Amino acid sequence: MGLWCLLADAAGLLLLLAVVCFLLYCGYIHYIHMKYDHIPGPPRDSFLFGHSPTIIKIMKNNLIIYDKFLEWVEKYGPVIRINGFHNVLILVISPEGVKEFLMSPKYSKDRFYDRIGTMFGVRFLGNGLVTDRDYDHWHKQRRIMDPAFSRTYLIGLMETFNEKAEDLVGKLDEVADGKSQVGMHRMLSGVTLDVIAKVAFGMDLNSLHDDQTPFPRAVSVVMSGMVETRNPLSKFNPRKLTLIRDVQDNIRLLRKTGRECIDKRMKAIQDGEDIPTDILTQILKGAELEDGCNMEDLIDNFVTFFIAGQETTANQLSFAVMELARNPEILSKAQCEVDEVIGSKRDIEYEDLGKLQYLSQVLKETLRLYPTAPGTSRALEEEMVIDGVRIPPMTTLMFNSYIMGRMEQFYPDPLVFNPDRFHPDVPKPAYTYFPFSLGPRSCIGQVFAQMEAKVVMAKLLQRLEFELVEGQSFKILDTGTLRPLDGVICRLRPRTGKK
Repeated sequence: MGLWCLLADAAGLLLLLAVVCFLLYCGYIHYIHMKYDHIPGPPRDSFLFGHSPTIIKIMKNNLIIYDKFLEWVEKYGPVIRINGFHNVLILVISPEGVKEFLMSPKYSKDRFYDRIGTMFGVRFLGNGLVTDRDYDHWHKQRRIMDPAFSRTYLIGLMETFNEKAEDLVGKLDEVADGKSQVGMHRMLSGVTLDVIAKVAFGMDLNSLHDDQTPFPRAVSVVMSGMVETRNPLSKFNPRKLTLIRDVQDNIRLLRKTGRECIDKRMKAIQDGEDIPTDILTQILKGAELEDGCNMEDLIDNFVTFFIAGQETTANQLSFAVMELARNPEILSKAQCEVDEVIGSKRDIEYEDLGKLQYLSQVLKETLRLYPTAPGTSRALEEEMVIDGVRIPPMTTLMFNSYIMGRMEQFYPDPLVFNPDRFHPDVPKPAYTYFPFSLGPRSCIGQVFAQMEAKVVMAKLLQRLEFELVEGQSFKILDTGTLRPLDGVICRLRPRTGKK
């Protein structure tokens, strides 16, 4: 009897403690509301959950949360508050705000990047170039990596760009009968994965021809895991356990591959073999120059470049194919330029890329409508007034190229695909277009990515005609980056005559 009384007393105390904790948490939520409620924004769904129910519902329906944010910005102004439990994010859709926070080194990345440094308890991107929040440490890493993206080195990559793009066209030629249905996103993901593996790490994955290689799926799975981290309740949801385990397993696969690749290169260096000045060499050079750098730090940058170098370029190319197939006049103009500059020659030269001006415009317009990495965030440590709105200190600020690229005030008829917006003689709104971010933390690989995209796209335009299969939605899937939901399913035919 005494034992039951003790257990009942303990249960009562636990219940009382839970009630007290809940009331304290409610008090803290109320404090947060008082601190931020002067900032414009939509009504919260609930006192405790803030806007989380709306956001989670959008994610469940495979819709784009940034479209909802765009609605809110158009209704409430360029600086809005978004509540999620006890967290508040401030969305800043203002050219002046973008200029202030992205162009200056004094604002660090915010805590969001910690969530992809370690994901579901497994080290993912760690302290690599994307996730490193310490500016001085990041800057040291960036300087070490710069030689792998120098103009001289990038020109030397043209041979590999041509070789892999030719592999892609050859593979597509096999099904270019005007009847077979081809998932262009899958094919383009294969070629971009083969390119980054070869030129960055000296790996021959041959994923374009090998359906059994696990890496394309591994990248897709870990990217879907990034989306799940937006929902703080995911890790407590039993229905998500299988996905979370899959994400963890594929992170381990990528990091294991990185370790093997690094070990192999280290041995080659020790054996006195000739090695390229590629990304992997620069990662290892960083280890020599930085005290305390261990294997896990090296793997962080391997995984960062492995994923970033594949995913974003494949998505951009897929969206470009989709829009060109939907806009025959634009497609014809791009084909004519390729015919004039490239003709029928097999290898595209570096000097040719600068002459493909209209193709550059097509690729830039693609990133305006479909920025594959749609936004970034910064930590505000001191109080500041932005567009007339007082922002408290210790606040996360979000900036979004997708939203700004779809606003009428910056781009007339924003949903119309119009490459002429990026003609050299056309004025462009400043600080509204940043698919590779801006300022010191802009993407180190943006020139690399656009060279590769231009070579692949030029070869596709040179050799093939595209027709979209009927019934596709043209919707966007958010997997951490943005990709075409339906995969851009096309019928292909060889180009038999020049336009």
